[in-house]
Amino acid sequence: MHGRGALFDIEPAGLAPRLVGLRPAQHRSHPFEHPAEPPLVVLTGARGLGKSAVLGALRDAYKGHTPVALIDCAEEQFAGPPAERPAESWSPVAQGLLVIAEQLAEPVTGAGRITFPRLMSGLVAVAAGGWGDADSERIRREVERILLLNESGSWISGFAGRWAGKVAAKVVAAATGTGPLVSGAIEATLESVAEGFASRRHQKASVWYRTYPNAGGHAQRGLILLSGHFRAGGTSREHAERYLVRALLADLTEAYAGMLPRMQRLGRPLVLLDNAQTAPGPGLVEAVLRDRAEGVGDQVAFVAARRGEGRQELRSAVRRELAEVARRSDWTPDAAPSSRALLVALPPLSPDDTLHIVGAICEDAQLPAQLPHAVHRLAGGNPLGIVLLAESAAQNLPAASAPAELLTAGVRPAEDQPAVPAYQALLDRLVPAEHLEELTVLAAAHDHGSACALAAALLPDTFGPANVRALQTLLAEEGLPVVPGQFVGDPFVRTLLLLRLHLRDTDHASWRTAHETLIAHYPDPEHARYRLHHELALGVTEPAVAHLRDTFLTEDTRTWLRTLRFVASAPYFHAHDAEGRDFTGRADRRAAVALGRTDADHAVPEGADAVLHLRIRRLLHAVWLLADPLVLPGPQVGDRLRFELEQLSNLRPAGNALLWRASRDWPAAALAGRPMDGPGDADGDADDGPDDSRGDA
Repeated sequence: MHGRGALFDIEPAGLAPRLVGLRPAQHRSHPFEHPAEPPLVVLTGARGLGKSAVLGALRDAYKGHTPVALIDCAEEQFAGPPAERPAESWSPVAQGLLVIAEQLAEPVTGAGRITFPRLMSGLVAVAAGGWGDADSERIRREVERILLLNESGSWISGFAGRWAGKVAAKVVAAATGTGPLVSGAIEATLESVAEGFASRRHQKASVWYRTYPNAGGHAQRGLILLSGHFRAGGTSREHAERYLVRALLADLTEAYAGMLPRMQRLGRPLVLLDNAQTAPGPGLVEAVLRDRAEGVGDQVAFVAARRGEGRQELRSAVRRELAEVARRSDWTPDAAPSSRALLVALPPLSPDDTLHIVGAICEDAQLPAQLPHAVHRLAGGNPLGIVLLAESAAQNLPAASAPAELLTAGVRPAEDQPAVPAYQALLDRLVPAEHLEELTVLAAAHDHGSACALAAALLPDTFGPANVRALQTLLAEEGLPVVPGQFVGDPFVRTLLLLRLHLRDTDHASWRTAHETLIAHYPDPEHARYRLHHELALGVTEPAVAHLRDTFLTEDTRTWLRTLRFVASAPYFHAHDAEGRDFTGRADRRAAVALGRTDADHAVPEGADAVLHLRIRRLLHAVWLLADPLVLPGPQVGDRLRFELEQLSNLRPAGNALLWRASRDWPAAALAGRPMDGPGDADGDADDGPDDSRGDA
């Protein structure tokens, strides 16, 4: 868990031991930070930031020491009912509760199995709503799985099977007779609880549903109403599901009640919800938060993970960065239910984390010295990206060593599986599969208008401006950053998508069409840098050199530097010949141009200052190469960048300080694997992107 110590640290304690009340991987208690009521922790962030890995590590750290359950809400079992189960008697929330309870029931150190009589009774009532035309064998199977929640140990082994048979027989009799089916199943369940268990605890559970709204103090009526509300769907079903969640938490509370259980059970039970933005996640989270806000307390530690920030669903949640909760969370809820949630954003990994991960995965390989820094710059600290790039290096060195080569090289997910290009494996996990084609095309866009132009040129006619806006909204909901001037704000994801666009056709036709479309989309002088950026992506360099040369002495230095950096951020996935056309060679001519090796063969335009022209040309290629996250930056080109900026600073007394600082900051950043930020951003200004008012039609 590189970079996640704020969650797992023992001394001083991180968030997990303070929340659960146990030291990770130890059966030793730790004081609760919030003894009266724990916050419902929600880990947020985009895909690939390691949220699932954190939940898996939490399960492994506490499994066997305290009751733990982990469900992935995106799994197929929560997407829809089994083929033979009617939709009116099934929901993702009910299925999630069953799976969670099955895991929580497992024995732990110093304590036996937990039973769930309240939840069991409610789930039987829900299932009974779909037994109208069911055969006895299907009823027996469904009932038996639910009733196993009440198996408390080996002494009662097999009881659930006999009990299920009894309930099934009563249900079949009710279905073929004149009596109501649901009430027959519920009556059989309640009778079985009374007959099978003599303990006061189980007897209390059997009558718990007396308090269900309008039950009139009758447990059987309460369960019948619950079943009816569930079958009704809509808000009625949400009401019933909320009561089922309350039943689960009441059973857990009962398991920890009394002197003996408290002496045996340390810490809190832990429920982990992955992909909680998908059903059953929202229903489970909302039910817990609403009950806690209304004073129906529990002592369960919930940790959910979701994509995005949950701004709509969790408006009043307390929000913290991971580092801010390392020692204390400073969480205090208010009256709003969502304030009971504590949202913790998982950050990207640091360069040091990347260095350790790449070194561990590639321990037997001879790594280029700058590769870990280059991997960190390319992936932006994305844990999935770092791991997969390191796996590619371990499997393909020395044949592939630069980041670009590692992305296109094959990676085997497992020894018995075929290799796939690393960029493809990353895209499969970092972007929604159903929108991969659209995002591949729109990754080259800067705003809504340019995205619409690309869609008109390369996507089906059915994908219009409304679809473009919907995709923009989806990217924000996925947790990808919103960056002015870029349709896809995350640089790593954008690079992967652009690489896929370039490789979409063997002759790069889609690549050329996309950039030619955007060149035509930005004809106005105020959008010159966007046009030049896309010309450079096609290997056409002279317009960019001419613009930077002609504006050097007249444009504000900070703006000029920002333009230089933006234009030179154009992607470069392939080699170009001297005329800027694609060719099949592997040579990268940018270094030769940057180092002045082509000056003698280059024709300076008539009337241009030859010295300034060649200097700008060398500078542009140096920045283009050093800013490219797909190459290993070379110190020679870094020295040349420093020299050219120094010389330019002598020509602009008014901008001397900014150019001089850039001559120091940019090469150092590039060689250290950092973005070349610096003087161009010294005032805090950011590129606000092109005008978004065009392209609506």
